[in-house]
Parts: sequence; structure tokens; C-alpha cells
Amino acid sequence: MMAEICNLRDAVAALIHDGDTVAMEGFTHLIPFAAAHEVIRQGITDLTLVRMTPDVIYDQMIGAGLVKKLIFSWGGNPGVGSLHRFRDAVENGWPRPLEVEEHSHAGMANRYVAGASGLPFAVLRGYRGTGLVDRTATVSTVTCPFTGEELAAVAAINPDVTVIHAQQADRAGNVQLWGLAGVQKEAVLAAKRSLVTVEEIVDELEPRPGAIVLPTWTVTAVAKARGGAHPSYAAGYSVRDNDFYKTWDPIARDRETFTAWIGEQVKHTEGGV
Repeated sequence: MMAEICNLRDAVAALIHDGDTVAMEGFTHLIPFAAAHEVIRQGITDLTLVRMTPDVIYDQMIGAGLVKKLIFSWGGNPGVGSLHRFRDAVENGWPRPLEVEEHSHAGMANRYVAGASGLPFAVLRGYRGTGLVDRTATVSTVTCPFTGEELAAVAAINPDVTVIHAQQADRAGNVQLWGLAGVQKEAVLAAKRSLVTVEEIVDELEPRPGAIVLPTWTVTAVAKARGGAHPSYAAGYSVRDNDFYKTWDPIARDRETFTAWIGEQVKHTEGGV
């Protein structure tokens, strides 16, 4: 089946539901903030969020009270400090208690690869000397049948929905992204459903060295969202808003300031076009 091209509001309403496990991936750039803000506007709740590097995008969703569990491998406001809404949820249960499942970066990446490959788990060298094995039920060990070596094993992850941002899609729903890449491809292929927001929809994708192309049959829906990665960036289209990341720190530190900001800047703004 071909990906459906629709507006962001309709795509989020159709694909993301209360109680879903949702991965929103993107590394340094192409972080799908516009889609996250639409989730907040629609009040989709009781979510399990998955992300290798939950930063401001998940701080906002956690502070909005939509998240019951976070599966991740690092969390922080990059270049600035802590995620204060994340910390408040973990330390004080505000606005609701937050369950956490922590992995290494390598472990999370391998979980996506296993999910994308249709395998039940992935094997890697890692986790030795950490307490994660004792704290995280999705980390175990396996003995190599050829060498007898004990290796770490991580359970595959198959999100209900993966959301990413990319530079372009064509009118058939084929998606192309380039620049710094994380695990977007694997996260989409591991998911039951996927939503890609894009800077623009073009008549034809032009080949680019090193670009990643997701064929239309791997994507459920495409929605145009120009600037949809802000305050992160989309290589070739925008630059990172470093001032926003610095400004976020005092906003997120205070519950009332955060609540006012999320109401004024997200909930009461027009989205979905």
C-alpha cells in the first residue's frame, strides 16, 4: 500500500491513540516537534514513549501529563543541562508518576534493528559493569552457540507508531532524508504504523549521496510540516535554534511557567496544516 498524504492533524488523530507505544526519532536534527505538539493539542494520553535521546520534545510531552512510561538511553537538554519536567515526573510524580526503562545507546539501536528485522531480540557486547541488567527487564544474556561467550541480549522493540521528520517526500509517499542520521529508518521499519512529517512534497525525489529513502510501502502517512523540526533543524532547510534550548531551561524549571508556556505556545495555537 502507498503512504497516505494528509494534514498533520488528521494523521495524528488516525495513527496515534491513547495507550500507544510511540517512538519519535531524529538525531540532533529532524526531530519531529510539530507532530509532538499536535499530540499535545489532541490530548492523546497514557503513552509509552521510546527515544534514544529524549530531549526537549519529550520534556514537553511528559510535562503535559501524557506519558506513563519512558524507554530511553539518555535524557537531557543538549548543551544546556537537565530536563526539568522529566526530573519532576521521576522524582515527584508531577504531573503524574513516570515509569522508566533505561538502556545504553547501543542497546536501544539494536532493539530497533531487531524489531525491524522481525527478530525477537538482538545480541551485542555491552552492559558489563553497569546496573542496567538488574534494573531493566528487557536486558538479559545469551551464550554464543559457537564460542561459548556470554553476550548481552536486548528484546526487540516494535512501537505501535513511529514518527519522524524528513526533508522531502514525493507525491507517491516515498520519503527522503539526509544529513546526520540516527535510527529513523530502523524505527520506521520496526513499527506497526508510521507518520513522516516533511519540509516539502515534491514531484520527484532527486538522488543524493548518503541519503536514506523510505519507500512508500514502509510509511503509513506523510504530512507536510514546514519547520516541523524546530527548535532542532532540517539540514538544507533550517538551522538549529540554540537560543530556544537555552530559554527552555528556566521555562521548564517552574511548573506554573511551564504550564503557561505549553498552553500559550502549543495547546492554543493552530496546528495540523
